[in-house]
Amino acid sequence: MAITLDKKQGLIAGDGLLPVKMAQYAKDNGFEVVAISLSNDNYRELKKYCSKVYSFCPGEALKIEETLKNEGIKQLTFLGKVSKSILLKRPKFDKKAVEFLKNAVRLNDDKVMLMIIEELENIGVTIIDQTTFIKNLMIPSGVLGKVQPTKEQVEDVNYGYWLAKETGKLDIGQSVVIKDKMIMAVEAIEGTDKCIRRGCKLAKKGACIVKVAKPNQDKRFDIPAIGLRTLKTMKKYKAGLIAVEAGETIIVDQEAVIKYADRNNIVIMAV
Repeated sequence: MAITLDKKQGLIAGDGLLPVKMAQYAKDNGFEVVAISLSNDNYRELKKYCSKVYSFCPGEALKIEETLKNEGIKQLTFLGKVSKSILLKRPKFDKKAVEFLKNAVRLNDDKVMLMIIEELENIGVTIIDQTTFIKNLMIPSGVLGKVQPTKEQVEDVNYGYWLAKETGKLDIGQSVVIKDKMIMAVEAIEGTDKCIRRGCKLAKKGACIVKVAKPNQDKRFDIPAIGLRTLKTMKKYKAGLIAVEAGETIIVDQEAVIKYADRNNIVIMAV
């Protein structure tokens, strides 16, 4: 069901260009965006398109909630990577964040995000579909660049697609690395780029990466996305192809990504 969008939108921004793109498109369409930045890598870019940008650590739950209340934010988008591996680094969490984690039965991605959404809904904030302002970045099926897949690569993609969907059911990860119908790596807590690095080191050369949406993907969080950084990781570790799920995946800076793939003989395809 379509929702009526408030003119003032909230954004919780993790790593990368995706939060910046959302803020840019929202501003271009007459919306005011207030961002809470959980990363240092896009703070300056966010300031170009947001009326305000607050910088907090992921564990500062009380400050984040207080800021949303003070700004009168009723609708909020989550975009950008916030690695769950921060939980292993003993970060400074406030009392509310500590209590939240204690109450979690499991710390898998979906469970954590659904708990966060419930907590925000309790203070009157609705989390909206991640693609609301960036639907133009979703990609249709087909080969995106000039480099065409081989028969062997297509077979690896078919196997990898099935495998990635199966691991997605268990909320383990969204990406797998395949070479000659053998599983080189399955994404876990480390994220896509490090999964690629790990799998490609085993494959040596020519690995295929497949990234899909989880079955029954909740579009308020964790929609699969790739960008130039993913392609640069592939080049460094000699991967030959990346396949993503058509209509369910975002490619940031599509033109630059496709040009880079063509220059480096990398196949990009959506299935």
